Amino acid sequence: MAKSQYPEALARLIQEFTRLPGIGPKSAQRLAFHVLRMEERDVLALATALADAKRRIGRCSVCYNLADTQPCHICGDPQRDRTVLCVVEEANDLIAMEKARTFGGLYHVLEGALSPLEGVGPEALRLPELVKRVKGGEFREVILATNPTVEGEATAMYIARLLRPLGVRLTRIARGVPVGGDLEYADEVTLARALEGRRDV
Repeated sequence: MAKSQYPEALARLIQEFTRLPGIGPKSAQRLAFHVLRMEERDVLALATALADAKRRIGRCSVCYNLADTQPCHICGDPQRDRTVLCVVEEANDLIAMEKARTFGGLYHVLEGALSPLEGVGPEALRLPELVKRVKGGEFREVILATNPTVEGEATAMYIARLLRPLGVRLTRIARGVPVGGDLEYADEVTLARALEGRRDV
């Protein structure tokens, strides 16, 4: 085996960075060299923040959002509308919804989407917990806000089949042409969804 051109500790740091999503060998090398240029106190602060986040952040026992309290700050907020539930794939989708500042209900995080090719079946998602929440709650509407991908669409349809017998209103988020986008560059599926989601003006 060829000897690494890096000192052992540096090679290990680069290797650890390559384990992060979207970080290839070149990016990992850049990050490692950047860390070496940082002040030691800043490196220690970074290491402490990583360890602290890993130790303190868990899943909300109600909605499965990332949380450092039980329940999370959203589930524990008495001002939230407890009759509307928004189902998302991941915690970062929930954060994106919250940044829009237009939804004031509760959430349910599935922790993924159905993907048979990757071995992700219904048992890998928080589907039983979702059904239990809807059965035991006072929800008048469940918004299916899974991503507009093949997996997201399949997940939304599967959830709809599960929840329809419970008599709750099921809606799907509208998808279409983004603000600032040109119609000529939109694909056929996006344009079709935009037309389906049209509303009165």
